[in-house]
Amino acid sequence: MANETATLAAYVTGLKYEDIPPAVIARAKLLILDFLGSAVRARQESESTPSILKMLATLGLDAEGNATVCGDAKTYTPSVAALLNGALGHSLDFDDTHADSSLHASAPVVPAAFAVGEIVGASGKEVLTAIVAGYEVCCRLGNALDPTSHYARGFHPTATAGTFGGAAAAGKLFKLSTEQMIQAFGVSGSQAAGSLQFLVNGAWNKRFQVGAAAMNGVVAASLARENFRGAIEAVEGKHGLLVGYSDDAHPERATAGLGAVYETMKIGVKPYPSCRYTHAAIDALIAMRREHNLVPDQIKRVEVGLHRNGNTLTANSLDKRRPKNIVDGQFSMYFTGALALDQGSFGWDDYKRLGDAAIEKLSDRIDVVQDARLEGKSHPFGARITVETADGTHERIVADPSGEPASFPDPQMMRQKFLTLARPVLADRAEKFSDAVLAMETFGKFGAVTELARL
Repeated sequence: MANETATLAAYVTGLKYEDIPPAVIARAKLLILDFLGSAVRARQESESTPSILKMLATLGLDAEGNATVCGDAKTYTPSVAALLNGALGHSLDFDDTHADSSLHASAPVVPAAFAVGEIVGASGKEVLTAIVAGYEVCCRLGNALDPTSHYARGFHPTATAGTFGGAAAAGKLFKLSTEQMIQAFGVSGSQAAGSLQFLVNGAWNKRFQVGAAAMNGVVAASLARENFRGAIEAVEGKHGLLVGYSDDAHPERATAGLGAVYETMKIGVKPYPSCRYTHAAIDALIAMRREHNLVPDQIKRVEVGLHRNGNTLTANSLDKRRPKNIVDGQFSMYFTGALALDQGSFGWDDYKRLGDAAIEKLSDRIDVVQDARLEGKSHPFGARITVETADGTHERIVADPSGEPASFPDPQMMRQKFLTLARPVLADRAEKFSDAVLAMETFGKFGAVTELARL
């Protein structure tokens, strides 16, 4: 290990808007828009939102502030706004994914940047620069942790590496020095937390711990701004992130090609509101249903082959076959696969079919296995599908789910996904907010963008 903490800190503090290639700026704006659609909708429809808001009220943490929460009429203090927007944007499980690190980059980074950007009066260009810096830090640390090893230890990389990404974005907007950014990362190392135990009972921890990562990033950067002394070598130290959170860390991945290779361009978006490990299989099942005119009564058995990570997250318990709540459904290959076969589509509103007899009947014919052919690839999101019918057997291997960089949707498709999610909450303001986000670099004061997300 070789000074990864200091190298990343220097990169963040030295990054300029003019240094970032136009293609990366354009992609970042689409990723931001994608995240915000989920956050807006979740403010009204996520079943975990009321509990978080009541907790804040009980503890006196819901005071009026200057930071926007998407889809809310009230403004909050910056740390609370980061918490809420992070939790909201991750609640639908419709937010972006970085395949190599197996994390959701926008969920901890964008809320931290938005909260600090508003209170310091940053420009749209400054907020965009901070978000790209945050993406690069959290994705690179996720790569270095090795997602398979990190998962095996029971950690959720969006919440662990994401804390550092949130601190990078917030610290950039606070204009921290490189030494202060090192301190911010030092504080982040003490706050990086996120457990996979939520998988056992469909718990809301997953949403909250990602919001907490955004909030903790803001707190870490704020402490560093006040010259709080944080731990050095938070990434590579003998008790640092890579030692404590992984049995197979690759520290060189944290800085490889830094400044020349943009991990931001490797972030994909989701066509379905569920765990990314289900998406290649859903793509295949929808296509096979259409091409072979499959109807449920014809289907004898379906076998879904996934990478070991996919098995861990979506198929390794009996409860996965009978999800009882939305989180269970989001992490059930059986439920999502049955939906794809039954109706040839899958969207947020389809969670109303949890417990549907027709879906459960199809789920019983689906088996999920680990497929060795999907191991050792550049990333683990592929799937192999075998469908046995009365007329024969059909098989397909999908290396990449739709929405990955090679099949990234065009701006119009991204805007339509946002509007589908945001219109029921923001009504006519949804179009104005979308237009502003996609032109955010033209705003001298970023607050003029975020105020459009309020009710």
